Amino acid sequence: MKLKVVAFDCDGVLFDSRASNISFYNHVLEHFQRPPMDEAAVDYIHAHTVYESLAHIFPDHPNLEEVISYCRGMDYMEFIPLMLREAYLIEFLQFLRPRFGTAVATNRTTTTQAVFEHHNIKEFFDIIISAQDVARPKPHPEAFLKIFQHFGIGPEEALYFGDSRVDQEFAQNCGVKLVAFRNPRLDADFYLDSFAQGPDLIRRLTE
Repeated sequence: MKLKVVAFDCDGVLFDSRASNISFYNHVLEHFQRPPMDEAAVDYIHAHTVYESLAHIFPDHPNLEEVISYCRGMDYMEFIPLMLREAYLIEFLQFLRPRFGTAVATNRTTTTQAVFEHHNIKEFFDIIISAQDVARPKPHPEAFLKIFQHFGIGPEEALYFGDSRVDQEFAQNCGVKLVAFRNPRLDADFYLDSFAQGPDLIRRLTE
C-alpha cells in the first residue's frame, strides 16, 4: 500500500465522547421537558451531525429551529472535559509524523476546534474537516475529497480510522480502506482495539 495520509473520525476514535454527548443532548431534552435518550438514540447521535441528531431526538417538535437556537446559545465548554482522549493516541500520532500526513473528518460542527484546542492535539493534524466545512456531511465523500485535494493524493494512498456505520459508508463512498476502531461489527479492511497496535498495522501496510 502506497500510504501517504492517515485520517481519523473524532468521536469514538480520537476520543471516548459518549459521556459528553449523552450529557449534552440529555440537557437539551430536559430543557424542553422531554425524557432522556434511549440507547438507540445515543447510538444515532454518536455518529451524526448536531442538526441531524436534534431532528432525530425531537421528531415531533413544532419548531425545531427553537431547539437549534437554544443549542447555539449553550456554552459547550462544560461538556468538553467529559471527553476522554484515547490511550496511546499521542504516541501513535508521533509515530505517524512527519512521514505521513494526518487528517480528521468528523460530523462534529461548531465545537470541533474547541475540542482539539482544549485537549492540546490540534498540532498533530495537517487538516481538520468538520461538518461545518462541507455542504454534505459524512457519509457523503465531500470531506475526504477536501483531504485528497489538500495532500494531492488519491483514495488508494489514504487510510481512515472510524467506528460507526456512517464511517463505514463514508470510507466505501470515498474508496478508502477502513480501519474499524473497537467495532468488529463493521465491514472493514482492518480492525484495531487500541492505538498501541497502530504502529504495527502501519508497518505491515507499508513495509
